[in-house]
Amino acid sequence: MASQEKKQAQPFADIFDEDEAEKSFLLSKPTCFVVFGKPGSGKKTLAKRLAQIWKCTFIEASEIIRENIREETEDGLKCQELLFRGQSVSEELVTKMILKKIESPEVSHFGYILCGFPSLSEEYMTIPQQIEKIKNLKLKADFLINIKCSDFDLCKRLSGQRQRPDSGQLYQKNQWDPNVIEKLKKMKDGRKDDSEEELEEQEEEVVTTANLTLILFHFKRFERIFKFQRPEDIRENAEERVRIYKDIMLHPLEDLMAEQDSLYLIELDGNKQPNDLFAVKKNIHTFYYYCFNKQDELFRVLSSCKLIANRYRWRRSRWGQACPVALKEGDIVMGMPDLAVSFLGKMYVLSSSEALKTFMLNPRPYLLPPMPLPPCKVLVFGPPLSGRTTVCNLIANKHHGKV
Repeated sequence: MASQEKKQAQPFADIFDEDEAEKSFLLSKPTCFVVFGKPGSGKKTLAKRLAQIWKCTFIEASEIIRENIREETEDGLKCQELLFRGQSVSEELVTKMILKKIESPEVSHFGYILCGFPSLSEEYMTIPQQIEKIKNLKLKADFLINIKCSDFDLCKRLSGQRQRPDSGQLYQKNQWDPNVIEKLKKMKDGRKDDSEEELEEQEEEVVTTANLTLILFHFKRFERIFKFQRPEDIRENAEERVRIYKDIMLHPLEDLMAEQDSLYLIELDGNKQPNDLFAVKKNIHTFYYYCFNKQDELFRVLSSCKLIANRYRWRRSRWGQACPVALKEGDIVMGMPDLAVSFLGKMYVLSSSEALKTFMLNPRPYLLPPMPLPPCKVLVFGPPLSGRTTVCNLIANKHHGKV
């Protein structure tokens, strides 16, 4: 009865505990995606776009190889040596780097978007084994995205692709073929008889005649460059790639998608543009990093900048100017004002660039219980033979301290 009266006496009390809410988020799993689709269906383009929007880590074979080479890791040096010899990187090494990246601290905080795995190559692992790896990942995929496209449309698109040799950039037929561009120009000229109001409405969607003429001149000038066709994009080779995909990959993937909850299975039309495929809202759990230069004078000014919501203000963390990374290691080190970030609405001050990098990769281990608390220092003094040593030992045993 007393508890009921207490609840009724405070009808507008906040039932949510801030510390519990923060702890719940820190213990939560980041959102993870896996993108499937036929060869050339646009998996990589969509995955990159999603990684930018959801602030996830983009994981794809060629991207992982470049990253390891750039960072000069042990695996990266092996890849570089193989490429210098003119050899291809083995499937075993690529799979090892992908799995290692998924288990990294960065991915355990931000989540991942996996693209191009499982691969059609069964040199190291069969398709069912690769799918089993996906099922048994420590960070399991929350969403499966399947890009669907008919064989005819896909092969037509692939055979119309051209690559620029100097940059590797791919161009669709409507971007390099002068005949297609000329048709667009004629379509524009045919609309001149329309009313002025209709032309004004379509002005933003249709390229102007002057621009089309300029584009036509540009592509005629560089016609040789844009008419380079990759061997895998030749019509016969594209059809063969799609056939292999359907023979060895499609059925295992269908079984995997059948096991997935339909709420978390997304099927998309591969004929649409990447920006139209998936309307994504920003993740509500995305944290906001915000740097500031001075500790006290600018705090009041910066606390009103980049607000999460109206009347919201950034706040100090419970450790003030102490570095949470150093506290986790048992040291009290005051942070530097120019190495400050904000996370979950609170500001944290780091003591070094290494601590800042470590904290930004994954702040969860430094904020989860047991909370990094400043070490407690107790001074015991008194006259000789008063029991100082005994009291110190009792306190040390009770609170796991050192005498």
